[in-house]
Amino acid sequence: MSTAPLKADLRHVTYALSDALDLVGLNDVGHGKRVGIVAYACARQKGMSEAEATFLFDLGLLHDIGVSSTEVHRSLLAEFDWVGSPLHCEIGYQLLQAFPPLAALAVPVKYHHTRWDQVPTSGVGPMQAWQANLIFLADRVDALAAPFHGAGTVLLHTGEIRALIQQRSGTFFAPELVELFLEASRSEAFWLRLEPRSVQTFIQDILDQGASYEASMGDLRQLAEIFSRIVDAKSPFTAEHSLGVAGLARLLAERSGLSADSCAKIEIAGLLHDVGKLRVPDGILDKPGALDQQERQIINTHSFETYQILRHIKGFEEITPWAAYHHEEPGGSGYPFRLDGRTLPIEARLLRVADIFQAMVQDRPYRKGLDREQALGFLEHLVAAGRLEPELVSLVAACGEEAMIAAQPGLRTSAG
Repeated sequence: MSTAPLKADLRHVTYALSDALDLVGLNDVGHGKRVGIVAYACARQKGMSEAEATFLFDLGLLHDIGVSSTEVHRSLLAEFDWVGSPLHCEIGYQLLQAFPPLAALAVPVKYHHTRWDQVPTSGVGPMQAWQANLIFLADRVDALAAPFHGAGTVLLHTGEIRALIQQRSGTFFAPELVELFLEASRSEAFWLRLEPRSVQTFIQDILDQGASYEASMGDLRQLAEIFSRIVDAKSPFTAEHSLGVAGLARLLAERSGLSADSCAKIEIAGLLHDVGKLRVPDGILDKPGALDQQERQIINTHSFETYQILRHIKGFEEITPWAAYHHEEPGGSGYPFRLDGRTLPIEARLLRVADIFQAMVQDRPYRKGLDREQALGFLEHLVAAGRLEPELVSLVAACGEEAMIAAQPGLRTSAG
């Protein structure tokens, strides 16, 4: 039984979870990181302090926190001034402004696709407008450069990229920022730092230099909920799924007599268990019918992606396997590790049954959610097939109507 309290550095957790945002780009991994590096370089060119430049790196890293759709991501990179961009800016603002450790990023994120000559004069301070416009500039620089990173040919195209940005001075971008960018981007090193190997080195340098911020359990739970909302917003079929899984997993852990620390950690694991789904194309998650073999293989990668994102977070040594093993089954017939589910920690097994039960009782656009007895019947069917342990189903049944309330956040809210 796990009893160790959870200790983690908030910056380290945030940087690790930002990898999930990069998954939305499918084959274009690293957009947020590269935007942050461009913003950081411009800040240092201006003579800003390390702390100020690091803030702008963080802003770039998380600027697309409101994007969960692969189609939205493609449009943002393909079109210089996409008409649908304000929606994800507003979503990002809403997610960040309610979380005190990252609230300073909220207003710049809200306006990071607003042209310089259209920034509102009220509700946005001069520094916030400057920060937002710098991220807009850095974002467009990366959109123009991204096709060349994989081929290693970006240095052949820097002149045209610089010219396209310079043409928009005074309209899209503040003239001061354009000048900063043109000066900072004169060197080859500016562009080479955006290559994949250099990006990882840059991030490690930032982590090594930055001050640590020991997160409270409440901080970590709230940050996990932010990312769960990004995942659940990816498809109308899965709205509030992660919240429901987290709530039910915690209830089952409490009823199992697990420690308070384990109950808190399993809730965080539930919130993050599907974070790897951000890499799954929208069309697969939104498909109302049965998936074909190739589509099934693609969606089956999501729990491994969850593992890859969480495994490097110091303090998440227990949370990572609990979250990543939620599709492992007795006898090793699950995925992606083919582990025997009967040998896994009780927290991982509880999370699995919570995931299945929540999916059954949740309304989906193509079907009504099952009632409690129908959902329990489905779980019993899995027991008969050797895919679920009977004691887990008995535990869910013993929770009665509380299981339904915990699994459906809407019911939980209305119940007070």
